Amino acid sequence: MGVEENIVGPAGPAGTDTAEATAEGVATLAADTVVYPIAPGYRVNVRRGPGTQYGIVRTLPYGMSVPVYCQKPGERVTGPYGTSNLWDNIANGQFVSDAYVKTGSDGYIATRCD
Repeated sequence: MGVEENIVGPAGPAGTDTAEATAEGVATLAADTVVYPIAPGYRVNVRRGPGTQYGIVRTLPYGMSVPVYCQKPGERVTGPYGTSNLWDNIANGQFVSDAYVKTGSDGYIATRCD
């Protein structure tokens, strides 16, 4: 579509996986993994668990999209997409608040993490 997607995929850092954008702003990784955009204008902290008390693993740059492998309840956070206690697992041991991810839903869009 003429716009390069930045993707955080299970295989590596941004830009290592190819993506195809859809009309809803959601993209898919090559292996049919759906990714969701982070709110525009935000650099979101990725944490070791579902809350701000967990350590920061990394910070996502502007314009990122992320996969959501599973979701887990945790600390309630307010962001551009509302207030939520859901945290999205984007990689092994890496979580972002759902309040910063445009999933199109206020509830679960993936299975609950163990």
